[in-house]
Amino acid sequence: MKILILNGANLNLQGVRDRGVYGSESFEEYIPRLQQLYADDEIAYFQSNVEGELVDMLHKADGVYDGVVFNAGGYTHTSVVLRDAISAVSVPVVEVHISNIVAREPFRHTSLIGGVCCGSIIGFGLDSYRLAIEALKLHR
Repeated sequence: MKILILNGANLNLQGVRDRGVYGSESFEEYIPRLQQLYADDEIAYFQSNVEGELVDMLHKADGVYDGVVFNAGGYTHTSVVLRDAISAVSVPVVEVHISNIVAREPFRHTSLIGGVCCGSIIGFGLDSYRLAIEALKLHR
């Protein structure tokens, strides 16, 4: 399988920001471990703090990847544009969150993108990404 891991705003600070919530491992450390774990698959990684770049990557993923693991960060709760981009492509998208967003501040309880994703995995730390890959493999 060809899988794109797509991360949104502030996830470039993983391992540094709010370690009590998000943990101390960075994506620079985690992604190679995932790629090794899924050596028979192709796992690409892209992160941007720019909403339009995330939209562009979703569009480019269609027909190229078998699935997208997407953590939109704070855009999850605000971006109709990302929701529309997910709706516009045929590639399956799994929504991922490192923390349990429904156990946090009330404004984080609503996901604008969740309803157009094939599923959501939240609250399992960075392991949420591995679980999302497994979900994509089952979703085929």
